[in-house]
Amino acid sequence: MYPTKQYCDGLRGAFVVYDPEDPYADLYDVDDASTVITLEDWYRKFGVFRSRLRIKLMIYIADAPAPVSGPAPRPDSTLINGLGRYPNQPTVSPLAVINVIQGKRYRFRLVSIACTPNYLFSIDRHTFTVIEVDGENHEGVPADSVQIFTGQRYSLILNANQPINNYWVRANPNVGPRDFEGGINSAILRYQDARIAEPEPEIFVPVNQLEETSLVPLTLPPVEDGTDRVDVPLVFGFSGGNFTINGHNFVSPTVPVLLQILSGAKNASDLLPSGSFIPLELNKTVQITFDASAVAAIGGPHPLHLHGHNFDVIRSAGSNTSNYFNPPRRDVVSTGVAATDNVTIRFRTDNPGPWLLHCHIDLHLVNGFAIVFAEDTFPNIISSNPVPEAWDQLCPIYNNLTTAQLGHNH
Repeated sequence: MYPTKQYCDGLRGAFVVYDPEDPYADLYDVDDASTVITLEDWYRKFGVFRSRLRIKLMIYIADAPAPVSGPAPRPDSTLINGLGRYPNQPTVSPLAVINVIQGKRYRFRLVSIACTPNYLFSIDRHTFTVIEVDGENHEGVPADSVQIFTGQRYSLILNANQPINNYWVRANPNVGPRDFEGGINSAILRYQDARIAEPEPEIFVPVNQLEETSLVPLTLPPVEDGTDRVDVPLVFGFSGGNFTINGHNFVSPTVPVLLQILSGAKNASDLLPSGSFIPLELNKTVQITFDASAVAAIGGPHPLHLHGHNFDVIRSAGSNTSNYFNPPRRDVVSTGVAATDNVTIRFRTDNPGPWLLHCHIDLHLVNGFAIVFAEDTFPNIISSNPVPEAWDQLCPIYNNLTTAQLGHNH
């Protein structure tokens, strides 16, 4: 719960790792701090999450005028690179400006660091090529817009080939104030030598939104013969103001799961919270099917994120076919909004440890939308995570801290 109140109150940002062997390096001219684009939701009342942590239910239904239950906070506006506006704002706030030079090619790294909304991102009168998804290189796909869910990342190559001018950068959220009146949900793409002004009002309707099923990774998954496949069906539910997975509500343990294992837990049934762990054998192909039919209308679509692995999206939201040959690879996937979506993912158990699978909407994670995979036998997890000598000094140091050192929110 504590990370949620910090994250949603603004302790968030982008961490970029540059690939020295980037296969697409010849396709763009600029890739630096100026080409990182972050999208996030903003709440005018600082500490709104801090004051609501004891509320059981904090969820939204897309485009609904009010939360489903309780005084759950709704975003007041969208920030692009930390700047934005809210409707009927008495003082006009500045918007983020992304500067480009006509004729140059830019690698924009689009990152959703939002707590709740997903966004439809576009740049007026420009198209781009999607080359990377959640850290995985893919074959280039042309598009003029992309729907991005919280926790997801995309790299977009944009050719600044339009007349010198100012153009709207748009990020329309599924919750909170929508559309673009007064410059909300917007930033500015400004060509060098363009006048310092906001773009003219314009109606822009994307016609080529990226489809997840069109993404093909540069490295294809291995051909599986089915002999070592493990099927893990997950059924998402909602009861008593809490989310559940296979009937269990995840409650964040007071002792981290890995520490429980290092301290002597012998199997998944020994771990807390009870029922929220699924043991997995090493070197298996795990296929997980999400049954989100019971929660699709409760704050959906839900972006599911797996720690410790990237996965192949065998079946995407909105699709009724499975792709085992060249499926998109990522680490955050939307479960969709249709009761029949049945999103399916696959990964190889080659990384011993306890790995969390959770909804990346932080308010849903607080309300138990998570489960842990205990991957490999516990002795191997311990041997794969050697404890340095300094580890033994962490708890004594922490336990000797004064109340003033810990602060009010420890």
